[in-house]
Amino acid sequence: MNQPVTGKHPKGLFVLSFTEMWERFSYYGMRALLVLYVTNALMMKDDHAQDNVYGSYTGLAFLTPLLGGYFADRLWGNRRSIITGGILMAIGQFLMFTSASFYTDVSLANTIMWVGLIVLALGTGFFKPNISTMVGQLYPKGDKRLDSAYTIFYMCFNLGAFIGPLICGGLGNRYDDSGKVIPEAFKWGFMAAAVAMILGTLTFIWLKNKYVVDPQGNGIGILPNKLNSKAGEEAQRESTGSSLKHVALWGLIALGMFLVFRNLGKLDYIGSFIFSIAIGVSGLIIFDSSLTPTERGRVLVIFIAAFFIVFFWAAFEQAGSSLTLFAERNTRRNYPVNTQMGTAILFIVALGFLMYFILQRMMEIPGELKKIFAAMAIGGIAFAIIYYIKGTPYVLNEIPSSWFNSVNSMWLFLTAPVLSALWQWLGKHNIEPSSPKKQSLGLVFLALGYLLIAYGVKDVMEPVSMLWLLGLYFLHTVGELCLSPIGLSLVNKLAPARFTSVLMGVWFLSNAVANKFGGKLGALLPSQGPTHFLGYQINNLYDFFMLFVVISGIAAALLFLLSFWMEKRMGDVK
Repeated sequence: MNQPVTGKHPKGLFVLSFTEMWERFSYYGMRALLVLYVTNALMMKDDHAQDNVYGSYTGLAFLTPLLGGYFADRLWGNRRSIITGGILMAIGQFLMFTSASFYTDVSLANTIMWVGLIVLALGTGFFKPNISTMVGQLYPKGDKRLDSAYTIFYMCFNLGAFIGPLICGGLGNRYDDSGKVIPEAFKWGFMAAAVAMILGTLTFIWLKNKYVVDPQGNGIGILPNKLNSKAGEEAQRESTGSSLKHVALWGLIALGMFLVFRNLGKLDYIGSFIFSIAIGVSGLIIFDSSLTPTERGRVLVIFIAAFFIVFFWAAFEQAGSSLTLFAERNTRRNYPVNTQMGTAILFIVALGFLMYFILQRMMEIPGELKKIFAAMAIGGIAFAIIYYIKGTPYVLNEIPSSWFNSVNSMWLFLTAPVLSALWQWLGKHNIEPSSPKKQSLGLVFLALGYLLIAYGVKDVMEPVSMLWLLGLYFLHTVGELCLSPIGLSLVNKLAPARFTSVLMGVWFLSNAVANKFGGKLGALLPSQGPTHFLGYQINNLYDFFMLFVVISGIAAALLFLLSFWMEKRMGDVK
C-alpha cells in the first residue's frame, strides 16, 4: 500500500512510537525500582546499588545495541531484531519478578536478579538501535520533517517512561503505616514491567506489515541493511568486520585497555569491559578502510558528539540512582490526596485524551489503534461510574520516591511539541542552529538544573521541598530535548547506509559509558561519610551537586567551540 502524502507524519511513525512506548514503560518502570529494591529488600549498601548494580546494568543495556545493530545490518534486519529483543526483555522482567519473590534468600535473589538483568540488557540491545533506525527509513532523503519526527518519537515513547514508574512504582514501591518500605511489594512492580513488554512486542508484530513502510509503500527493516545499501560502490566495499587484521588489531587494543582499566584503574570487570569496548569499537569504525574521506569526516562528527553526550547522560541518569535516593531520604514527599477513585480514573482518561488530541494533529494514527483507544476510554469512564456508585475512595498520604522518575517525562510532554515547532520554524527561516550547537545548549541546561538544586540544599539540614526536584527535572528535560532526539537524527543523516544500525549502536555505546560512569559518580553520594573525586572532597549534598555543574559546564563550552569544526565536516547536513 502507498503512504498518502499529507502534511502529517505517516502512520508508521505512530506504530513505532507506540511500540517503543511499551518498551520504555518496561525499562523505566523497572529502573525506578532497581536501586530501591537492592537497598531496601536485599539490604545492600548505597554505593553497591548505584555503581555495581545500577551503573553496571544500565551500562550493559546501552552496550548491547552494538550487537543488535550488527545482527540487523549483517544478518536479520531490523524487524526480526526488534521482535527478538522484545521477547528477551519480557523474560528478563519475569526473572526480576522471580528474584523479588525470593528476596528473603538474599543469595538466591541476587543471583536470579543478575540473570534477569543480563537477559534484559541483551534484549535492549536487539530492540533499541533498530526501532530508532526505522524511524528515519519512513521518510525520503532530505525530508525536513526528520528532526521533528524524532522529537515526536521521543515524546511518544516518553509517555511510557512517564506511566511506567507510576504503575510499577505504585505497585512495587509501597510503605506501611509507619513509613517503612514493604519489600514484598517489589515483585508486582516487576510483573507490571513484564506485561508492558509483552504488549509492546505484540503490537509491533500485529501492525508492522501494514504500516511500517517507506514512502513508496515498501516494507522497511525486513532485509539486513547491508542489502539495502545502494548498488555499486557501497555494495562492493568491504565492511569493518571483513578485515580480520583490522578487527584483530583493535581487538588486541581493547584487550590491552581492559587490563589497564582493571589493574591500573582498579575498575570492576563490567566497567573495564564497557570502557575498553568503547575504545576498540571506536577505532574499528573510524579507521575502517572502506570509508571515503567525506564519510570518515562525518563519522568523526558522530563520535565527537557521542563523546560529549557521555557527560550529559552520566549526570542526567542520576535520576534513577542518587536522585531517587535523594527523593526518598531528603525530600518532603508528604502530599496527602483524598478523593474518589472515580475522579482519579477520569483524570487519567482526560490526560489520555489530551495526548491523543496532540498526537493526531501531528501524525496519522492507524484505525486499529483508534478503536482500541476508544474502547479504553469507554471502559475507563465505565469504571469511574462504578467506583462513584460504590463510593470507593482514593487516598495517598505521601508520594512514592519512585514516582519522581516520571517527572522528567511529564515535563517532556509539555515542552516537546514547543521545541519541535521551534526547530521547524527556525528551519523555515534558515536560522536553525546546527545539531552540535543544540547539543551544547542541552549541556548548559543540564548544568543549570544541578545549580538550582545545589542552591536548594545549601546549608539546609532537613528534607527540602519537592519543588527543587521539579525545577531540576524541568531544566534537564529542556536539555534532553536539545540533545537526545537531535542526536538520533544526526546519526541517521550522517551515517553511511551500510553502517546505519552499527553507528546507531555506537550512539548507544556512548550511553553505556555514560551510565557506568554515572553509576560511579552516583556512588559519590556522601550518605556514609565524605567521598572524593579527582582530589575534590564531597562532604554534603551541595558539594555533590556542584560536581555535576562543573562537569556539565566544561563539556558545554568545549562542544560549542568544536561545533564550528564539526559543521564543516557535516556539509549541508544541519
